[in-house]
Amino acid sequence: MNSNFIDYVKIFCRSGKGGSGSTHFHREKYIPKGGPDGGDGGRGGHIILRGNKNYWTLIHLKYARHIFAGNGGNGGSSRSFGKDGEDKIIEVPCGTVVHDAETGEFICDVTEDGQEVILLKGGRGGLGNWHFRTATNQTPRFAQPGEPMQERTVILELKMLADVGLVGFPNAGKSTLLASISAAKPEIANYPFTTLVPNLGIVPYRDNRSFCMADIPGIIEGAHEGRGLGLRFLRHIERNAILLFMIPSDCDNIKKEYEILLNELQQYNPELTEKQRILAITKCDMLDNDLIKELEKELPTELPSVCISSLSGLHLTELKDLIWKTLNENPVKKEISHRPIEVSKIAREEFPYDETEEVEDNKMPNFDEFDWDD
Repeated sequence: MNSNFIDYVKIFCRSGKGGSGSTHFHREKYIPKGGPDGGDGGRGGHIILRGNKNYWTLIHLKYARHIFAGNGGNGGSSRSFGKDGEDKIIEVPCGTVVHDAETGEFICDVTEDGQEVILLKGGRGGLGNWHFRTATNQTPRFAQPGEPMQERTVILELKMLADVGLVGFPNAGKSTLLASISAAKPEIANYPFTTLVPNLGIVPYRDNRSFCMADIPGIIEGAHEGRGLGLRFLRHIERNAILLFMIPSDCDNIKKEYEILLNELQQYNPELTEKQRILAITKCDMLDNDLIKELEKELPTELPSVCISSLSGLHLTELKDLIWKTLNENPVKKEISHRPIEVSKIAREEFPYDETEEVEDNKMPNFDEFDWDD
């Protein structure tokens, strides 16, 4: 298997804790009893996800099991603010979905280049004692501690963004089609499961237009239960606008194979059956015109179909015309709702961290009465 394609990683993230406020008092020659001038603590660093169109896999995060942001600095004298903790930006490919690793709950979705999502917020810095001076308490000897960090174990899943997704059994001709109408070079061989990782290709169309096509490994009966390559790559067709079913012309029963493929998608996610579908009968270079006409009579009538040959180029232009028409004229459903994923309970690692030291005080105020500044 191509080890350079990683579409599933699990990482532990921790934002930075906020810095403590200062309890400093002004000390300067000729200025006795200068009063409190403790500054505020700095904000802890955020954990931020950023979409990057230059990434197409999560391999750069394969060994990044722990990602920590910086802690905020403590406040200083003369009302000096503590330094904000360094934000940790995680670059991810467009189409990355994030779930909680313990509950499977959907957290966020990164679909656009440059899109930023704050995964975990850093703790806010505590207020210095300068904020707590009053007419009756002119020398407050206390300050706020910074807010604690946030931590979470998350699962990042990559779901490829493409206009057309190729669906079919192994050796149905999906990779051959992608190689013949785009510049993609997937592995092609005469044995099942030649394609072990998804492949993307940009298909040129008329007037310098184009659309994106995704080829996923072959599906077999029982794939929704884990057979074959199982559920691992079915997620990559969830974001496709059109599903192009590909069935070879030499199969025993075209309708039956189509129904098996459709049932596997239905069992995996019923929303996939709401997408626009096109049927392509492949390897038709082995048939003459009369056999093709007889074959067309046996095709399902509920969806548009075309007989093609990726080797000879038979009806490939008609197929692209049909795809373009479906993309631009018919309402298509490219997105599906995000459902919680099923994950097993994992043991969270405990990372000890220094608690904010309490400053000496006789009476701490109710900090809920004060506003926090981000």
